[in-house]
Amino acid sequence: MYSILDSSLLICFSTEFNFRIFDWRQILITQNHKMKNNLEALLNQLEHHILNCELINLQVSQSTVGWQIEHSLLTINGIVSAVQKSNPKDYNWKFSFMKLVVLATKKIPRGKAKAPKLVVPKAAINNDDLQKHLTKTRDTIKALEMVSKDHFFEHPYFGKLKRKETIRFLEIHTGHHLNIIEDIVNNT
Repeated sequence: MYSILDSSLLICFSTEFNFRIFDWRQILITQNHKMKNNLEALLNQLEHHILNCELINLQVSQSTVGWQIEHSLLTINGIVSAVQKSNPKDYNWKFSFMKLVVLATKKIPRGKAKAPKLVVPKAAINNDDLQKHLTKTRDTIKALEMVSKDHFFEHPYFGKLKRKETIRFLEIHTGHHLNIIEDIVNNT
C-alpha cells in the first residue's frame, strides 16, 4: 500500500493499482469519533441493564446493578468535568506502574480499590433517574471531544491523564463495572 498526501487529500494505492481518495480531514473526524463511539457503546450496554437495576448478588458484589450503573455515570461525568476545568499548562508527566498495568491490560482488579466519595451513589436508585442521568452522560461525552488533547484529569492512583488516556481509562472503568453487572445478572 502506498500513500500520497496532497493538501487535504490522501490517495492510497494498492499493489493492484486500485486507488481510493480520502479527505484527511474526514479521516481525522472519523478518528475522533472512534474515541466517542467506545464510550457511547458502553453507555448503550449500561442502558440495556437499567431494567435490572434492583438485582443484587452478594457473591459477586455488595451493590445492586443500579448502583454499578449510577457509579459508572457519576465517574464519567465527574472526570469529564475535571478534564474541562483543567489547565493544560499544569500538566506534568509522572510514571505510575499501576497506570501502566491497568491501561496496558485494560483490566481493573475487583475489590482492590475503594470508590472516592464523589462517585458513590447516595440516594435510592430507580429506572427513571438512571435514564435521566444516562441522557446527561451522553451529552457529557460529546463535550469531552471539544476539549484539547492536552487537557487532563488527575486520578488518585494513576496521576495526571491527558484526554486520550482519560478516555481509555473511562472505557476500562465502565467495562469493569459492566462485567460486574453481567456477573450479577447471569448468576442471579
